[in-house]
Amino acid sequence: MIKRLTYHFLPLVFIACFALPARGQDSTVTADSLAVLEKKADSIFLHHSPRTAAIRSAILPGWGQAYNKKYWKIPIVYAALGTSGGIFAYNVTWYRRFRDAYRILYEKDTANFDQIHSRLQSYVRFNDQPGLRYNRDEFRRNVDYSIVAFVLLWGLNVVDATVDAHLKSFDVSPDLSLRIVPGYSEMAQTNGVSLVISLK
Repeated sequence: MIKRLTYHFLPLVFIACFALPARGQDSTVTADSLAVLEKKADSIFLHHSPRTAAIRSAILPGWGQAYNKKYWKIPIVYAALGTSGGIFAYNVTWYRRFRDAYRILYEKDTANFDQIHSRLQSYVRFNDQPGLRYNRDEFRRNVDYSIVAFVLLWGLNVVDATVDAHLKSFDVSPDLSLRIVPGYSEMAQTNGVSLVISLK
């Protein structure tokens, strides 16, 4: 019974200690300090517009990241878009090869058999029209998927620039501090610890 009470009572005491302010510490935020923070956020917001970052990223990928001074993100943006663009080009190339080979074989255009890509000549030898048609359709689907991936990555580039611009007004300076301070609680007549937020 005592063990059960201990297990239930100790967490409550611990929570109460954190909730009570430390003795001699003023944990309240003054109106002046809040006004200073708001003024600082407003000035950053006015001089650094999320809308501008979004428009620039929509026009040219990476431009919004440069506007936010997050230059290290620009290679990542171009690597992502370049990869999806390369996959798109690969799929388009092979789609056209399979499409042309299928058309030539379907129409029995023997004069143009030598124009079929060397890796597809086996389809011609075995008159494998279903295989050509299947691969043509598969690459056509992959072309669509790579276009969707490219558009989504471009959109993510815009979202990233916009969110970064919004977070410019988020104060993470050393003027903000969170400390754990031991203290005495007048109400509970016991010693404890408090979490104290200080605005300098």
